[in-house]
Amino acid sequence: MIYLFFATGTEEIEALATVDIIRRAGLPLTIVSINDDYEVIGAHGISVVADALLKETDFSDADLLVLPGGLPGATNFDSCPELCTTVVMHAEEGKPVAAICAAPLVLGHLGLLAGRRATCYPGFEGELSGATCTGALVEVDGQFITGKGPAAAFEFAYTIVELLKDKETADALRAGMLWTEI
Repeated sequence: MIYLFFATGTEEIEALATVDIIRRAGLPLTIVSINDDYEVIGAHGISVVADALLKETDFSDADLLVLPGGLPGATNFDSCPELCTTVVMHAEEGKPVAAICAAPLVLGHLGLLAGRRATCYPGFEGELSGATCTGALVEVDGQFITGKGPAAAFEFAYTIVELLKDKETADALRAGMLWTEI
């Protein structure tokens, strides 16, 4: 199971493009609200209804955790002890974690990116403690997948599909969604 977290102020395009592409690939994904309510308002006033609440979810079946960016979404993730504990436990098991835009700051603050290549929204590099910030659209280093920002959302999601399913499925989605025409 893939769990994508949503907080007040999450960047909607990064979250919803990722959800859409991963579900098109036939991979199971649950949107998890870190708030006390299923309905969450994103960074641009778009209301998203989550599938589950953080406080009621067991992540023992998690294959991947995804943190979309946006502000104050990323800082809301960073200040949520339950989410941070979940991310650390998942990472300590060697399982993949993906974060895009400002959200890699959570991984940086938790010390998970030290000695790794990563990317993030410009200006957040200082929050990625010990990481080598590449500025790439998407970066994969070990179990960590990071994306640069809203324009990287599609490639970020295709990369997740490629890593969790296969390159053929990711390439078929790229072609079918006309990504290869850009």
